Amino acid sequence: MALELGAVVVAATVGAAASAVMPAVLARVPDPPTYEDDEPQAQPRPERPTYPTFGELARRPGLPLGFSVAGAVAGALVGALAGWSWPLAWLLVLVPVGVLLSYVDWRTLLLPTRVIYPAYAAVAALMVVATLATGATDDLRRAGIAALVGLVCYWLPWRISASWMGFGDVRLSGLLAGVLGWAGWAEVALGLYLPFLLGGVVAGLLMLLRLVARGAYPLGPFMFVGTLVGLWCGPLLLPGLSA
Repeated sequence: MALELGAVVVAATVGAAASAVMPAVLARVPDPPTYEDDEPQAQPRPERPTYPTFGELARRPGLPLGFSVAGAVAGALVGALAGWSWPLAWLLVLVPVGVLLSYVDWRTLLLPTRVIYPAYAAVAALMVVATLATGATDDLRRAGIAALVGLVCYWLPWRISASWMGFGDVRLSGLLAGVLGWAGWAEVALGLYLPFLLGGVVAGLLMLLRLVARGAYPLGPFMFVGTLVGLWCGPLLLPGLSA
């Protein structure tokens, strides 16, 4: 895969600019009445500590700059991955969304639906446009099936034990699985599995160091990392599943 430097530069610039405005978006997201009161719960949750409100998180000093740097790095990575191809469009949608949701989930263990659902709509619309422009109906069909597979694969663990996974993770899984599915089944398999592996290892270390309580760690950031790694490494590590 040849590196398209122009795509890297443009994607890094777009990622930085879009991510820099996400604190303002976060400030407009309403807080839930109480911690995940509006979430379906498979099992009663243990009492959780009090977390900052979205407005408080959005006002943290230096947040736009931090988001911008993170967005530039993520944008450069997806630019190097996709080049000047259609997937770059929806990957650039995921960059600022991923930066925002990773930050919020890490600080509050919440993944706001007000951010996830518009991302679904934007990615789906771009995929439909790409299909109309290129005739990639197989890719679109695979993306849709993968989104359903992702939802089921994350719903089942949540249903079994909601003490360590929120329903926001389930919602997010369909979005990321659909993006992985457009690329291929190897990407789906690796991208859906890695968050559990990475999250489990990091969470275990944090609990061992007593930096977090049991169940008080986010999965969302690892889902975005897993998606990126899945897109990069899926065909290399799982060639038998390549589309």
